[in-house]
This record gives sequence, C-alpha cells and structure tokens, in this order.
Amino acid sequence: MAAIMLDTHRVAKPWGRHRLWPGFENPAEKDDPIGEVWFQTPQGVSDELLIKYLFTSEKLSVQVHPNDADAQQAGYKRGKDEAWLILDAEPDSTIALGTLEPLSAEQLRAASLDGSIEHMLDWKPVKAGDYFYSQAGTVHAIGAGITLIEVQQNVDLTYRLYDYGRPRELHLDEGVAVSAAAPFEPLPVPPSPAPNRGLLAQGPKFVLERWSAGDFHARLGADQTAWLVPVTGSGSADDVAFAAGQCLAITGESRITVADGGDVLFAYPGDRLAAID
Repeated sequence: MAAIMLDTHRVAKPWGRHRLWPGFENPAEKDDPIGEVWFQTPQGVSDELLIKYLFTSEKLSVQVHPNDADAQQAGYKRGKDEAWLILDAEPDSTIALGTLEPLSAEQLRAASLDGSIEHMLDWKPVKAGDYFYSQAGTVHAIGAGITLIEVQQNVDLTYRLYDYGRPRELHLDEGVAVSAAAPFEPLPVPPSPAPNRGLLAQGPKFVLERWSAGDFHARLGADQTAWLVPVTGSGSADDVAFAAGQCLAITGESRITVADGGDVLFAYPGDRLAAID
C-alpha cells in the first residue's frame, strides 16, 4: 500500500493543555495535560521525519537542537531542524527565535544560569497561518497559548538552556556547545511549482509543500517516504480517506485528492523536489 494511516502517541507535558484541538480527544481534568501528539511511522518505513501537534498553556523551555554532525558525535542518528505552522494563537502569543544580539558562549551560559536569557531572545508575535523554519543551532522557545503543527527531523534530542524555574534537567554544556546564539535569519521561501502546490521550505533537511484542493500524482523513489498532514478539510490517498488531525505516510506511487476547501502539508527529507504532477 502506498498510503498508510499513522497511529498517534500522546505526550504529557507540564506546559500542555486539557483542551486540545478539534479532532483530538481532551484529557480528563484529573489527568496530566497533553502537550504533544506524535504520529508514529510503522517499522519498515523511513523514519527520517516526525510530525507532531503541540498544545501550549505556558512557555516551553529556552532550548536548542544540535545539527547532524554534533548529534552523531553524541551517539544519535541525526540532528534536528524543525518547522512550525501556527494553527491558533492567543492575541499575546509569541515565539522566540534567535537572540537580539550575538552572544558568545560565555555570555550565553551566564544568561542561561541567571535567567536573563529570556529577555535576550527575539520574541515574535504569532497568529494563525504563520510559518517558521528553525535550523539546528537556533536558540528558541515556543510561547503560551499556541496550537501548531511541527515537522522535524526525527530525533528526540533537546538541550534545555533555561526552564523558568521548573524542576527539569538543564543541559548547559551540551546546549552552549551547539548553539548559534545570534539574530534569526529566515530561509528564503522558494517559488511555487504549481498554482495549488506551494512551497514553504526546500531544504536543507526536508522539503515542506502546502497543497490546496486538487488531484496530485506523487511518484516517490523506492526508499523515499513522504508525510501527508491534513490541516483542514479532507481527501484521499489511493483508497485511504483522510481528514484534519490525521497523518499519512506515503511511499512509492500514490494518487492523492484534496477536496474543495482542503489544505494539506506534504513533507519529505532532502532538498530536491519530489516527482509530483
């Protein structure tokens, strides 16, 4: 089968919520708040990317992810570039990307220890529809009151620099060593290859397309996997129907239909466009 519906894995977080997003069951008030929902790729299918939903009620830690070389030196398969599509945000919600001014390793460590790093970050107001690509090494933090879809290199590796006094482990040595503590520079957005096939990112670690209503013929390589993420609306991939809040892995050749009013993300590793018509 070219299209596989993925299972979900719910992750409790101290900054999570009890009211999630349409399509996701709310946890009971007596249970821990849910901060993330992961879509799990089955064995035998490429696991290079991971798709998540995030639901925040508080700020996430100030953190950083290593690049491939640094992660592999630490014994992990790959580093972590990630991208976020904002689905919903409270009026005062923000995301921090990069620092206001370049910081040396010594300055970053000192600011992380005394908490002043929170005020040295570039906090950007966000709203539904905003999109950001955060490369490995970017010092960042996701703020409160946000629902988003995250597309990332598949590795569970985060170095916390500062956590607002929460009793969780910090990773100052590792985090400072891999940080590029400098003002954020967004990647250029490439031109769209077709009217209903937009591009949000083309590399360096993955391509992220955004499709509107239409019919698509995806012809992936034998060892290539793509992830189809319905944002709104519905459709089908071969004989598998999909709707917002779900995620499919696409392998080989697949015919995909996005119904009128639909909006989907299509993500795959690398920096070359897949064969899609």
